[in-house]
Formats: sequence, C-alpha cells, structure tokens
Amino acid sequence: MVAQHYFNDIKVGQRESLKRKVTPELVEAFAEVSGDNNPLHLDADYAATTRFGERIAHGALGASFISAVLGTRLPGIGAVFVSQSTKFIAPVRLGDEVEASVEVTDLVSEKNRVVFKTACTVGDKLVVVGDAIVYVPSRPVE
Repeated sequence: MVAQHYFNDIKVGQRESLKRKVTPELVEAFAEVSGDNNPLHLDADYAATTRFGERIAHGALGASFISAVLGTRLPGIGAVFVSQSTKFIAPVRLGDEVEASVEVTDLVSEKNRVVFKTACTVGDKLVVVGDAIVYVPSRPVE
C-alpha cells in the first residue's frame, strides 16, 4: 500500500526507508528500461576484468530506490521530484540488500517543498548519499 502524507503533516526529522535485494534480473530489467547496457552491469566476463572483479548494479538503480521511498512512503501519493543530488560512494553488487532512506531536513512552506537527506546503505556501508527536494500537496480543504 502506498502512503500519503500531506505537506501540512510532515515534520523535520521524519524518516522512512525501504529495502530491496539487487538481483541479476533487476539489473537486467533496469538496463532494458534505462537503455544503459554497459557490460560492467551485464557481462560477467567483461566485469571480471575491471577493478570490481564482478558485475555491479547501475548507480542510478540505487538512486531509484530513493525515488521509491519518496513516491510510496514519505511523502507518498502526490509527491513530485523537484531536484536530487547524488554521490555514489561504493558499488552495489548483485545479491546485496540495499536500504534506501530519507529524512526530512527542511520545509519550504511558501512552495510546499520538502527537503530530504537521502542515503542508501548495504549493511553498515554507505553506498549512495545526497539530497532531494520534493513538492508535496497540501491537505485538501473540506
């Protein structure tokens, strides 16, 4: 079920997260959808020759998990991305379970915008960090 938090209900410090396991099928589907067919993500023989020694997930796949948190958990329904900054700290490997999390750091009431600190971790290891600004609708007047 998708959550819905209106701008008026969101508070600084609120947090939400989700976990996703990165499977070969998920990486292949992301390659198909995005058009990023870099062999580092898809070809085990090629990936074995790189500094990673094996296939790794697309960095944008991890960032998309942040989008999933924002679009389905906090704020949820009606949320619209305004901007996102992302820094990729470490690779995500096939089989990793990624936890994507967001935390409200600021509210811009005149524009109904919520500022989030964002991150993805694998276990205790930080793999993606950044910030996002999201437009969130106000509670409808009854």
